[in-house]
Amino acid sequence: QVQLVESGGGLVQAGGSLRLSCKASGRAFSVYAMGWFRQAPGKEREFVAAISWTGGSPNYADSVKGRFTMSRDNYKNTVYLQMNSLEPDDTAVYYCAADASMGFQESCWGQGTQVAVSA
Repeated sequence: QVQLVESGGGLVQAGGSLRLSCKASGRAFSVYAMGWFRQAPGKEREFVAAISWTGGSPNYADSVKGRFTMSRDNYKNTVYLQMNSLEPDDTAVYYCAADASMGFQESCWGQGTQVAVSA
């Protein structure tokens, strides 16, 4: 098992930026695919971005392409989500996930960090 702790959430005005971090501990971080998901009030949790254990080009949801950038630092056991040009619809709890595959079917999850974007 790997333990995940997210940080970096907060309240920001539309058009602003935030950088989320997810620190992993426990089993070897470098072998996991890592993902960011979010859940807005009253909605299902949805995919935001993911990166393979090799650290190649991340995958992004269409709604965040061109605005969000995911990266990973295997030496620091940390993944990041740089969020620019934030919109009110980005308001959600953001969760970090670790999985053996990019399918994220049997993931370990963090506790989440709240992002709120005001109009």
